[in-house]
Amino acid sequence: MKYQIKGDTLPVVICELEPGEQMTTEGGAMSWMTPNMKMETTTNGGIGKALGRAFSGEKMFQNIYTAEGGPGMIAFSSSFPGSIVPFEISPGHEMIFQKSAYLAGEKGVTLSVHFRKKVAAGLFGGEGFIMQKTSGTGIVFAEFDGHVVEYELEKGQQMVIDTGHLAAMTASCDIDIKTVAGAKNKLFGGEGFFNTVITGPGHVWLQTLPLVNVAGVLRPYIPTSK
Repeated sequence: MKYQIKGDTLPVVICELEPGEQMTTEGGAMSWMTPNMKMETTTNGGIGKALGRAFSGEKMFQNIYTAEGGPGMIAFSSSFPGSIVPFEISPGHEMIFQKSAYLAGEKGVTLSVHFRKKVAAGLFGGEGFIMQKTSGTGIVFAEFDGHVVEYELEKGQQMVIDTGHLAAMTASCDIDIKTVAGAKNKLFGGEGFFNTVITGPGHVWLQTLPLVNVAGVLRPYIPTSK
């Protein structure tokens, strides 16, 4: 499979498949394709895995697209202004994504639910108790909100992240929460009561425009029904 990512704030990934190659995505993610791309809707692993994907922010059913009778092309667009980032997945190189980041992937990549080991980090860390995990073998595409900044963390090195800015991390990273110090800082600092803390070793991807922040900015301008 060959691919190219086009566009800046509203990107699209265009995948060129050899005969018989397959791509998996959730329903509604396909933007355009050649006529020989055949679609099959499936639970892709049974009802248990389908429910797990639903908990992680995706739909229960997935679509599998296969290039039949010759080379095929299929494109997947982002659903919000931001970035599409490719990841090479292999055994020992799994990725953890924010909820709903998964866009599409090669057939050999498995999407599953990822529960945070530390309940407090899930309840108060701002990223949610449930995240997404991609494993298996192949390329997967994730969509993030806004521009993406990357950091490589050494063993024991930490990064403190504001709510919603964590986009992805390698499975080797550890996630926890840190309470904002001082009552005045908590009440009037505008940063909330907790921050997310990522500890290396591993790689982290941070997003500049979390959708939840955009919703908060727009909320005062949305008319309320009387």
